[in-house]
Amino acid sequence: MKAVLDDRQRVHDPKMFMANGTRLPNPEQPERIEVLRAGAEAAGCKFEAPTDHGIGPIAALHSPEYLVFLETIHERWSRIEGASDEVIPNIHPDRRTASYPRSAVGQAGFHQADTSCPISAGTWEAAYWSAQTALSGADAVMAGDRAVYALSRPPGHHAFGDLAGGFCFLNNSAIAAEAFLKAGLRPAILDVDVHHGNGTQGIFYHRRDVLTVSIHADPIRFYPFFWGHADERGIGEGLGYNLNIPLPRGTDNAGYLDALGIALRRIQMFGADVIVLALGLDAHENDPFQGFKVTTDGFARIAEAILNLGTPTLIVQEGGYLQRDLGANLTSFLSGCQRA
Repeated sequence: MKAVLDDRQRVHDPKMFMANGTRLPNPEQPERIEVLRAGAEAAGCKFEAPTDHGIGPIAALHSPEYLVFLETIHERWSRIEGASDEVIPNIHPDRRTASYPRSAVGQAGFHQADTSCPISAGTWEAAYWSAQTALSGADAVMAGDRAVYALSRPPGHHAFGDLAGGFCFLNNSAIAAEAFLKAGLRPAILDVDVHHGNGTQGIFYHRRDVLTVSIHADPIRFYPFFWGHADERGIGEGLGYNLNIPLPRGTDNAGYLDALGIALRRIQMFGADVIVLALGLDAHENDPFQGFKVTTDGFARIAEAILNLGTPTLIVQEGGYLQRDLGANLTSFLSGCQRA
């Protein structure tokens, strides 16, 4: 199986995030790249570097205001006397239509949803090449590959059009789906991360040309809390083109596969030409976030069910954090893809 990775993704090296009012080591570490690459290679993947598609495909979904912010904010923040090494917001507007401040502090609050997306000197470069990795994976699928793995890091599915959050800055899966759409294909995004893909939902919520489906831990007591509930079906032309399947904490292989069957049926009825699979490996029983109880073998069964649809699939890496089974989980998933 073909795989795509750019080494410049390593330069984003966040040190901390806040959870429950406590400073904690940030789990979205560059080391994830090494573990995931080894896991993919163990499944027979051959990596190549991405092509630079420029800013256009990114700007098709993310506002230029937001992109300027991501590119420049760390340098501006660093000029503040006594500022932290990483850009972390301490104030947020009460609405997205609020006035746009000139200050770095105010803009950080406007464009960063939470304290889980600290911006350092290398964040923009890494996020840019993470998106280019997904776009190059899309190219390979359009060239005829049945399934392609894009090792995109930092991840993307919590990023809205002008808002970072949850370790995410540019929405790689959404950017790839838009590229498929512009090429004349009919894309569906299937998000199997343990956390709801709220940024992806937000980008396409009013649209009918991209189907968005997410299977995730019930957000009533789980990040991202405010999105991902079953009654969120889209608005306007997008009504009926968003499907959320929230599941109880601790859901195991059997419960997950039942939900996946519902998701795949919806994708079939959408008539998708291509699937963008937002792959989170954090549904595993040993993941630090402890949302689900999917086993390593369970990931192979999930992959087989998806690829058995016969629809070309771009696999874009989302979550899945450092623990002893992370690489084995990816090996299992990608091996299942190739057996299907």
